[in-house]
Amino acid sequence: MQYVSTRGALEPCGFVDAFLMGLADDGGLLVPETIPYVEKSTLEKWRTLSYQDLAFEILSLYTNNEVADEDLKKLIQESYATFRHEHITPIKKINDTLYILELFHGPTFAFKDIALQLIGNLYRHVSKDHEHIIHIIGATSGDTGAAAIEGVRGKEGIKICILHPHEKVSKVQELQMTTTADENVLNLSVRGNFDDCQRMVKQILSNPDWKEQYHLRAVNSINIVRILAQMIYYFYAYFRVCEQNKDAELQFHVPSGNFGDIFAGYLAKKMGLPVGPMLLATNENDILHRFVQTGLYEPTTFKQTYSPAMDIQIASNFERYLYYLCEENGQTVADYMQHFQQHGNIKIEEHKLNIVQKDFLSASIHKNPCMDTIKHYYREYDYLLDPHTACGVAAIEDDTKDKTIVSLATAHPAKFDDVIARCDIEQSFPQEIAQLEHKAQQMDIIDNDLEQVITKITQFFA
Repeated sequence: MQYVSTRGALEPCGFVDAFLMGLADDGGLLVPETIPYVEKSTLEKWRTLSYQDLAFEILSLYTNNEVADEDLKKLIQESYATFRHEHITPIKKINDTLYILELFHGPTFAFKDIALQLIGNLYRHVSKDHEHIIHIIGATSGDTGAAAIEGVRGKEGIKICILHPHEKVSKVQELQMTTTADENVLNLSVRGNFDDCQRMVKQILSNPDWKEQYHLRAVNSINIVRILAQMIYYFYAYFRVCEQNKDAELQFHVPSGNFGDIFAGYLAKKMGLPVGPMLLATNENDILHRFVQTGLYEPTTFKQTYSPAMDIQIASNFERYLYYLCEENGQTVADYMQHFQQHGNIKIEEHKLNIVQKDFLSASIHKNPCMDTIKHYYREYDYLLDPHTACGVAAIEDDTKDKTIVSLATAHPAKFDDVIARCDIEQSFPQEIAQLEHKAQQMDIIDNDLEQVITKITQFFA
């Protein structure tokens, strides 16, 4: 198994090199050179596996034997030992049509834990066994930062710097990031939005001199291991639902801002997971929805919404899908991305749009429908959705009654109590979240300025 860049100007590399590189040195994103196809007989063998054993079977297809089986199994066991549910990503049946895939049972109560607990332990393994210095930099719209910090805090040989948009994440998300007292953690609160944070991180990581000088590594979903780790729960959910309904025709609904979560599902389908088109649910920041509907990928005015982790205008992982849409032609992708950089948009041809619309459905859920959905499911089913999960559930339409919907629950509702309170719902808080408000915060508030960020990380990683 080798990895190549979406822009085609990078020699194929192995698993560890791809993991450490994060953003490809030619500015693209790394993808597997080939995607292993899983036969039906193998799927049958996988049906009864625990989450951890399934994770080993899938990840070992991509590690190129660069992580010994015994080490990989240990990494997986350690990563999911911190989860509060024995099934790691349990399925909750809501009604005859809808199942919720609960992805919030990790230490920071968000789906990002599933990949970032593994990545934190993998960075520790690589740092120790390969004697690499690990300095991590990432941007977050809320959940990635807390999960990444939790994954590496206190780990010897690792430092992490996270950028988040100042006052544009929920209070709980901010507290989870900034109440960590470990000396290997730096939080930068940027006066801007998530796209500003993401842009500066990409600029830093795309500079080979800075990358080498400061030993910089990526923790955002630009790191291919994030995607590989997220594929697992699509398979696991499929097996669990089929236990209850063996003839189910599954359709996944995926709240998405940066396209990483749904791209993981797309790769799972390419591996042979037998499910229908996936529904991509956005909020008012609907660049991905508009792309699926029209073939035009173009940012519009940023909107602050009730689902802040999806308040994203430029989706990093879109380029990975573009690579497969362009039949794995890196030069074509490079041309598209150059046009995007110069003109601010990408317009695909009609025949490509036809492919997109076979791969994905889409919906844009605004504030009122989001809140109405939270109220309805709490009243009718005594089930409380967070505002991101509600976007995926709100996209269920009458014509899906012949399908079984698996909607991804990306975060615990306690992380967004300001929105839940707007729905006139009073919720109880897990102890880990309730105690955050009593802790001191540590963060540096800075302008939306690349030079300020570079100065901060230079001092921190020195």
